[in-house]
Amino acid sequence: MERKDFEKVLNAAAQECGCKVVEVDFNDDDNVFDVTIARIDGEAVSLEECEHVHRAVLTAFDRDVEDYALTVGSCGIDAVQADEILSTIKD
Repeated sequence: MERKDFEKVLNAAAQECGCKVVEVDFNDDDNVFDVTIARIDGEAVSLEECEHVHRAVLTAFDRDVEDYALTVGSCGIDAVQADEILSTIKD
């Protein structure tokens, strides 16, 4: 996958839900993208907005063909907090 194509899809998806891409960390060795988004209006990013961006990338780039991993998160919440939120939603 071309990084510029990835970033184009990423930025468009973020804008669709009122967000912007704050940071993209890419691990070349493992093809892992860690994306951080923030709302343009300064409000908290919702789980649905993270999912929207994540699904847009999955739709544009077949993980089986491109062989990559992707996480989309927001400023102010770490992986442990996200797991706690997700576990309460599942319950």
